Amino acid sequence: SHSLTHPVQADLNPVPESSLLKPKVMIAILARNSAHSLPYYLGCIDRLDYPKDRIAIWAATDHNVDNTTAMLREWLKNRQSRYHYVEWRPMDEPRSYMDESGPKHWAPSRFNHVMKLRQAALKAAREHWADYILFVDSDNLLTNPRVLDLMMAENFTLVAPMLDSRSLYSNYWCGITPQGYYKRTPDYQPIREWKRLGCFPVPMVHSTFLLDLRRSASLDMAFYPPHPDYSWAFDDIMVFAFSARQAGVQMYVCNREHYGFLPVPLKAQQSVEEEEESFTHTITEAMIDHNIKPSEFLFTSPKPQDKMGFDEIFLINLKRRLDRRERMLNTMAVLGLEATLVDAVDGKALNTSHLQALGIEMMPGYKDPYSGRVLTRGEIGCFLSHHFTWKQVVERGLQRVLVLEDDVRFEPRFKRRLQTIMEDVKKAQLNWDLIYVGRKRMQVAQPEVSVEGINNLVEADYSYWTLGYALSQQGAKKLLAAQPFSKMLPVDEFLPVMFNKHPNAAYMSHFDPRDLRAFSVEPLLLYPTHYTGEPGYFSDTETSTIWDDEAISTDWDRQFAKKTAQQAHIRSVAQNSVTGDTPPPASRASRDEL
Repeated sequence: SHSLTHPVQADLNPVPESSLLKPKVMIAILARNSAHSLPYYLGCIDRLDYPKDRIAIWAATDHNVDNTTAMLREWLKNRQSRYHYVEWRPMDEPRSYMDESGPKHWAPSRFNHVMKLRQAALKAAREHWADYILFVDSDNLLTNPRVLDLMMAENFTLVAPMLDSRSLYSNYWCGITPQGYYKRTPDYQPIREWKRLGCFPVPMVHSTFLLDLRRSASLDMAFYPPHPDYSWAFDDIMVFAFSARQAGVQMYVCNREHYGFLPVPLKAQQSVEEEEESFTHTITEAMIDHNIKPSEFLFTSPKPQDKMGFDEIFLINLKRRLDRRERMLNTMAVLGLEATLVDAVDGKALNTSHLQALGIEMMPGYKDPYSGRVLTRGEIGCFLSHHFTWKQVVERGLQRVLVLEDDVRFEPRFKRRLQTIMEDVKKAQLNWDLIYVGRKRMQVAQPEVSVEGINNLVEADYSYWTLGYALSQQGAKKLLAAQPFSKMLPVDEFLPVMFNKHPNAAYMSHFDPRDLRAFSVEPLLLYPTHYTGEPGYFSDTETSTIWDDEAISTDWDRQFAKKTAQQAHIRSVAQNSVTGDTPPPASRASRDEL
């Protein structure tokens, strides 16, 4: 008996307690006509950094005119053993709603059906004792694998990670009218542009959001039927926002990090093909800073690739910049473009004897207009890379090519828009040598002259950058005939000299003739992936040694190099584009910021 009351020795360390298991999450997937987005959408779900055995999947699909059902079924079959639980709700017939005008139209019966589905997912999550339910629309790309942990850590009943798009559109509203519609407020833009960081109380979140089912107030929330006092429009996101308000639950949107992307909604009369084109742009934007790939657990045939009617699409890339090479090749595969890689000449590998052997002499008196420094090895490497492609054009007898650098982002519908312009150029029998597809316009004072009979084409004035341009056989011959090695300039200064639009007459005096017929698409179809001073920005032409002295490094501060800064007073997203390019979609989306 004595031994039972014997005190435990103080020096015995008790074994520490084990860690808690992660909260249980149900992910609700509602997919309709999503064959174009499912591979990348599910790839993002696959890559969520969260234990799969703590995740249940609830998936429903219906009213499809495409392959959505088979694709979702294949993914679920391949993944179900990894997840805690999978519920599958397919509906093969009918393929459309009776009262809809097309697959993008939100008819009352569609709202009704979607609300019932969301409610069924919510009910299933409660019945399975999930701690959270995550709703993610089937075209939203969660590129941040930690999004679940990050949103849970915010400790709100209802929270949405702010998603990025090509316009101001996102998955939250900052204002709401007495009728429940979207209201523009000054609070919206600073959050959307990451000028204010944090989590913000908002009257509406939609598309992607996390609901904490452990909170007692969550029991009073519903998607269907609408609350007895509900008198706003019959719309799933508005019904749910009203339900949250009645339950005393504040919605929050967070933008502390970048969490993902969503496409801008389409108008009711637009087609599934147009939706696919829009989503293609969402993927290419997401690829700029994220290594996103289609799900490995779903077979997708690669998009057929072509050259858009060009003889070659040359992609200039430094071998040591493998990240850029991979991103560009992946992006071009998504766009259905067939690229021919050109290994760029590495300025770092050029030494004085190389330059002498090539007969390279810098133009007398050349100084960079902004930094005052002379030519760098990187700029020479860049020139030699472009020069190599011009030689290829002439030697192989190529009639027209597209030359791209490896740090470009493509505008929406890039392929269709450029093909249309090039077809119009052909029809009009325009005599052209070079057409800029991406550049920085330097002559902002007066507008450039439009080309008669061809939409979206102007006569090029003084421009910087060689991001992307079309070049004809005749144009390549003219550039080579100028023998630029003996009086070298950066390539983006040389081109305006050759079409006689350079403001520096001294530079122009070294070249004759200056009869390059140069044009530019307008609005532009290519932009740089990163601008000066932005995160992720790096230049191989600016950061290298100067041309005739290997000892002098020029890793100078690009903040002051206005040549590469983004164009003033025009938005970086689409600097030269007409604002009317993306008219605000009708129906549900007309209440959002676009």
